[in-house]
Amino acid sequence: MKADNHNPSRRNFIAKTGSLAMGSIFLNGIAEALTIWDKPDQKMKLALVGTGVRGVNMFGKDVTSVYPDKITFVGLCDKNIGRLNFAKEYIGVNCPVFTDFDKMLKETKPDVVIVTTMDSTHHEFIIKALEFGANVITEKPMTTDEFKCQAILDAERKSGKSVIVTFNYRYSPHRQKMFEMLRNGEIGELTSVDFHWYLNTSHGADYFRRWHGFKDKGGTLLVHKSTHHFDLLNWWIDSDPEEVFAYGKLEFYGKNGPFRSTNCRPCTHKNNCDFYWDITKSKHMVDLYVNNEHHDGYLRDGCVFREEIDIYDKMAVQIRYMNGVQVSYSLTTYSPYEGYRIAFNGTKGRMEAWIKESQPWEEANQDEIRLTKNFAETQIIIIPQGGGGHGGGDTRLKDKLFKDPTLADPYRQSAGTRDGAMSILVGIAARNSIETGKPIKIQELTDIELKESGRGA
Repeated sequence: MKADNHNPSRRNFIAKTGSLAMGSIFLNGIAEALTIWDKPDQKMKLALVGTGVRGVNMFGKDVTSVYPDKITFVGLCDKNIGRLNFAKEYIGVNCPVFTDFDKMLKETKPDVVIVTTMDSTHHEFIIKALEFGANVITEKPMTTDEFKCQAILDAERKSGKSVIVTFNYRYSPHRQKMFEMLRNGEIGELTSVDFHWYLNTSHGADYFRRWHGFKDKGGTLLVHKSTHHFDLLNWWIDSDPEEVFAYGKLEFYGKNGPFRSTNCRPCTHKNNCDFYWDITKSKHMVDLYVNNEHHDGYLRDGCVFREEIDIYDKMAVQIRYMNGVQVSYSLTTYSPYEGYRIAFNGTKGRMEAWIKESQPWEEANQDEIRLTKNFAETQIIIIPQGGGGHGGGDTRLKDKLFKDPTLADPYRQSAGTRDGAMSILVGIAARNSIETGKPIKIQELTDIELKESGRGA
């Protein structure tokens, strides 16, 4: 968001997001930091299941290159043997590879299993790893429906082991600063939130090329993508969601397209399609996906107008929280730009931000928060971005997981199964609401006891 130089009453200042000077106001009572490793003098033995882009990059090559003295990979697993063999070479490890997950657990005995498979299969690997006696790091969403969610909760309780859900959005300096300001009462008592997310015609469309375009695989974007956003809301609001009502429709992609094909490469309409994507221009994508299609038939450059796509491409959700906060949320997947608008309304003011993906000619090293207290001037708070993906969130998350898992967690950014459950349950409730036309109560989905305040949960 550009500074409003026509507003002479405003004032600028830099927020030192790394400081904990104000933290004592809200840190008391926060639970001990979640961790899946308490032996800093020993290397963590990792096993990875799921060798797609996220697995081989974020939790594969990046981890081995940055934390070689902290971790060692003992096994890689995937159903696609070609992608698996490429992953081993690309990540740069000497461990064995497996297409049988149970066999990998038995032979390699990992301390921690990283789950980066298709969303609808997360529960299978999480539960087996817990039953084996390993801790788990799982990509979001934790799973895709309330029944699988309950099964994960039951398995963790029985096993005595821990699951961490990788909500990297919590770790960006900008979102951390908003958490801090809310805890410090900058706008008084929080009463409502307006949160609207826009996926552009590149990023948004890509979900419809992949398996995410099918409800039985990704649970709809209300679960796969919005779990990030619902987790942020739960974290910021510091309460459990109580009731959800939603609308959603597929009106742009899928059967709405003017023409279609199985995937982009053989398409006869490529010269007329704004969504044509030439996967062969990326050597990495060719090596990982194209060269291994014959093993499982997965086409990474699927047509965004396939008839069988059955998820929503526009969504609007109303959420009521246990503490009375109301949220209006929306997700659009075919916007001309990428970003989000958020506003927190309180009894003493309003805090808002308009985070838009930077263009090449714009500054990309800082974000802003507008704070307007009742009967006062607007303040523009400038937040330097952190290095790495997702506004600095990826690097800070991995440091917490692998560099120093026992590091203090004053902003409660580590997320366990309860956090993972509460985020997906909002999306699941929204999906159920769209399908039934009725409001859905979160309490009826699992056995989690809802709390008016989530602090310390």
